[in-house]
Amino acid sequence: MIRIYPDAEALSFAAAELFTAEARQAVQARGRFTVVLAGGSTPRRTYEILAQDPFRELVPWEKTHIFWGDERCVPGDDPRNNALMARQELLDHVPIPPGQVHPMLCERSPQQAAVTYETLLRVFFPDGQPRFDLVLLGLGENGHTASLFPGTAVLDEQQRWVAEVSVAEEEIHRLTLTAAAINQAALVVFLVSGTSKAPMLRNVLKEAQNSHRIPARLIKPVDGGLLWLVDRDAACQLRQRKEY
Repeated sequence: MIRIYPDAEALSFAAAELFTAEARQAVQARGRFTVVLAGGSTPRRTYEILAQDPFRELVPWEKTHIFWGDERCVPGDDPRNNALMARQELLDHVPIPPGQVHPMLCERSPQQAAVTYETLLRVFFPDGQPRFDLVLLGLGENGHTASLFPGTAVLDEQQRWVAEVSVAEEEIHRLTLTAAAINQAALVVFLVSGTSKAPMLRNVLKEAQNSHRIPARLIKPVDGGLLWLVDRDAACQLRQRKEY
């Protein structure tokens, strides 16, 4: 399903409302809310909104567990660090217990860091499936999502939940949830904003596209929902557009 909003601000508020609704529903049904945060610029405003009233008071933070979809292997105080951005804009401003925030840490080698995070997830989800209540994702202009980049070996991974990634044009390594892990979620939500994303959004939504060239197409929840929240600029190249 695709929902199109007039601008990035409306999109960000809609994402905050969805986050809040999913959190409250999950806690009522299962006693806890598990959410995977995205990095990048698009979700930043949503995090800011969630840190403010009324959302700050509406989300059951004391029963929320925070995870990440990917991370750059940089120090925790590096501006490129996804967890740092989320802390500055959201987590430092809400009453969430520190032990319920689970960042990806690259304190050792990327390979060891991936194993460590996967071990954490397998302990947290002992039934053998990483059934997150909500996964937030972005969309890169090259079709990547999380750190699933075109042409990388991780795109074929079916068994591991977390993997290390080396991107040719970057000097740093990354960690990422695999598509196999993301696709176990109850709800996956893409947040897409801006005209620069319009060509790729159009391509992702085409049926006959190569998933190795456009990794976002690998995201197809097995037993869950898939929702695209996009602004009008990002949707400008879609043939059929419906306003929400």
